[in-house]
Amino acid sequence: MRILFIGDVVGRPGRRAVAAVLPGLRQTRELDLVIANGENSAHGAGLTAATVAELQAAGVDVVTAGDHVWDQKEFETQIATLDRVIRPLNYPDGAPGRGSVTVCARDETLVAVINALGRVYMHPHVDCPFRGLEAEVTRLRQLTPIIVVDFHAEATSEKIALARFLDGRVTAVLGTHTHVPTADERILPGGTAFISDVGMTGPYDSVLGREANAVIRRFTTQMPQKMEVATGDVRFCAVLIELDAASGRAQNIERIQLPVPDAS
Repeated sequence: MRILFIGDVVGRPGRRAVAAVLPGLRQTRELDLVIANGENSAHGAGLTAATVAELQAAGVDVVTAGDHVWDQKEFETQIATLDRVIRPLNYPDGAPGRGSVTVCARDETLVAVINALGRVYMHPHVDCPFRGLEAEVTRLRQLTPIIVVDFHAEATSEKIALARFLDGRVTAVLGTHTHVPTADERILPGGTAFISDVGMTGPYDSVLGREANAVIRRFTTQMPQKMEVATGDVRFCAVLIELDAASGRAQNIERIQLPVPDAS
């Protein structure tokens, strides 16, 4: 079984990159399920029902989020209508939406996807991701052994620690949020695929997807700046997980980074 996970989709260039690359990958790589982190898909910050629909039209099955999930105000009400979009499960009780979803892959195999938010250098008021995932993974393993976790976090140490904590109980723990692809993809001893950060699907001639000059002015003057999404050097970043569907154990994790010259 093959699951593709697409790293943080940033703005229109990121959405265009997904639309340009994903249909071909679904065919050539015989993908059974596609997950994408879309929390920056709307204007570089947040999601909307329209950007979710655009990703789904390109072939994305499940959309995950992160700390920018509520940046577009209308999404607070829209998320309840989107049954294949999830937000971090460790937001406090009362937050709209849900933190996990189960979906059928191409061959009708049930797959669970969980989204969680880190706490180190991140939101100080979210619940513990370790405790939250412990309970949710235990619940979902009654339904399926195939569980993919999008851990949206800043600190590499927190991401690695969580992957070790869940090793052997989930198929993959895939880091998002930093927009910088890492080269530490591996299969942990218990059969869980891991990478610290999948990377960004968007413009790399930038500072993490934003126009560089505005970000530099922010650092040098400490004054507010309008952070527009950049457009140059658009790339598609993802990881491909191959797994045994019966056990849920990962067999291989492959980084994918493709230039998309016409996506700006």
